[in-house]
Amino acid sequence: MFKKVLIAEDHEILNLSVQRTADDLKIPVVDYVHYCDDAVEKIKKSLRENSPYDLLITDLYYDTDHREQRIKDGREMVNEIRKIHPSLKVIFFSAENKSGIIDSLFNDYKINGYVRKGRNDGKELKKAIASVFDGENYLALEARQDVKKFNSYEFSSFDVTLISLLSQGILQKNIPTYLANNNIKPNSLSSIEKRLNVLKEELGINNNEQLIAFCKDLGII
Repeated sequence: MFKKVLIAEDHEILNLSVQRTADDLKIPVVDYVHYCDDAVEKIKKSLRENSPYDLLITDLYYDTDHREQRIKDGREMVNEIRKIHPSLKVIFFSAENKSGIIDSLFNDYKINGYVRKGRNDGKELKKAIASVFDGENYLALEARQDVKKFNSYEFSSFDVTLISLLSQGILQKNIPTYLANNNIKPNSLSSIEKRLNVLKEELGINNNEQLIAFCKDLGII
């Protein structure tokens, strides 16, 4: 089992819940921080002292308060930590349930596990820690099915750009100008209309407003 774990969680009650899980697993050294900046400094100090952490358990989102923070959320924190401690195992423990966001954590930030906060999250966290220790990535079955469903849609970067622009209030007829100014192709109005119509047909959606709402629910935009 892991010997040294860092837990980053800004809500004290949830921090205690994670602490109990670590105690149940008899992890010898467990340290706690409430801010992303402090987590990075802890990691740096452990490396300087030649006593690195084996595992980081962190929330995805952090509330703002009176203390100014350079790093605002878990993604930024993990991205920075990867530069100095690339072998550190990372488990996100978060209430976020958008499959697009969860999928991006594994693909873009190379995390090792994800546990949703909620009923039975203590049991899920124990399973996640054990799986990650054994060298396996962990995502609970329900969330794994959601991510698999999300991946079946196969949104391209061009699709995401179109939907993002629509969500920002840019009229469909004005999108070609934006694409052309940013050297994005295809950028003709007919190609944009064709791609949006294909997406709506594949997803069983009737209009752009529903398409935007659907993609927000998935966490694509």
